[in-house]
Amino acid sequence: MNSETPPLPDSKLENLISRNLMDLFLRVGLLGFLVLECYFIFKPFMRMMLWSIILAVTLYPLHVFISKKMGNKEGRAASILVLAILVGVLVPTTLLVMSFADSSTGFVSQIRDGSFQVPSPPASVASWPVVGDNLFALWTAAHDDIGAVLAKYEPKLLDITKEILGYATSAGTGMLKFLVSLIVAGIWMAYAEPAHESARAIAQRMLGPDKGDNFIHISTTTIRAVAQGVVGIACIQALLLGAGFILVGVPAAGVLALLVLLLGIAQIPALVVALPTIFYVFSTNDSTTVAVMFTVYTLVAGSVDNVLKPLMLGRGADAPMPVILLGALGGMATQGIIGLFLGSVMLALGYQLLMAWVYSEKGTDSAKP
Repeated sequence: MNSETPPLPDSKLENLISRNLMDLFLRVGLLGFLVLECYFIFKPFMRMMLWSIILAVTLYPLHVFISKKMGNKEGRAASILVLAILVGVLVPTTLLVMSFADSSTGFVSQIRDGSFQVPSPPASVASWPVVGDNLFALWTAAHDDIGAVLAKYEPKLLDITKEILGYATSAGTGMLKFLVSLIVAGIWMAYAEPAHESARAIAQRMLGPDKGDNFIHISTTTIRAVAQGVVGIACIQALLLGAGFILVGVPAAGVLALLVLLLGIAQIPALVVALPTIFYVFSTNDSTTVAVMFTVYTLVAGSVDNVLKPLMLGRGADAPMPVILLGALGGMATQGIIGLFLGSVMLALGYQLLMAWVYSEKGTDSAKP
């Protein structure tokens, strides 16, 4: 007796294949629909969640230190850390954001109503190579009749003013997003162990046990390297110098603080901005004592990165500085002020993961060329 199953007729085989394909299409379609719906629902919160994860990963070593001092009470340690950051960062940051918004809107208003006064150019400007003559002529024309110059360049100025107003608006919303992200980061830190295990399980499921652990390691070290050693130090310098600018009444203190932040991310010394403000304060302030105190404070705050970098980041960021700078500028252009931080970290992380993937395919362990 033949125990083999007889082959199915062609019609039944076609029906079975058709049903299986239909089941497959329905499952894929329903799964795709569910993924898209989840994406669109979560999309408004995506950047804030990414920023909260970056903050949690960056602040976690400090959270562990506080938790040990409090008898391993992680929830209470996370709450104290978040409150301390809110108190220590919120006040000066709010003042700088308000100064940046006031300076930006005031500058735009002066340009629109024609009340903006341009000082006369120094005679030495005309002797500058290449651009000296043209710059001197344009500067003189702006000094004599700013209205005519504004009318000539009105289309370009309108675009510039729109950009300035957009950044002034995004400064306030970015501050609010940062506060929400910081609170969520505190929740992540309070439940750090289960969150880490979940992330590790997802990475291992997607990439395999070995590559999954390597992915988590590279992501953690890169986020901390960029957030602490580059963006974090730049933020501290911007806050310190910005607070000094506000106290002595330097015009556009918020704009100057933002410039210090950008220069810090680009690894350009903050003294490039600090030194001209010292000359300004000496030439305009009536009190010599105030000017001398501001000079000492500004020089110390402008050089604080030389002390903080060895403490916060012993080996430096692995990602090249152009990658970090492009991420910061691109993030700010697309997402406003909060994108300045998110963009630099995410682009550096993407670069590191790309390099790790490239060199793992070559059978090497290094993520660097």
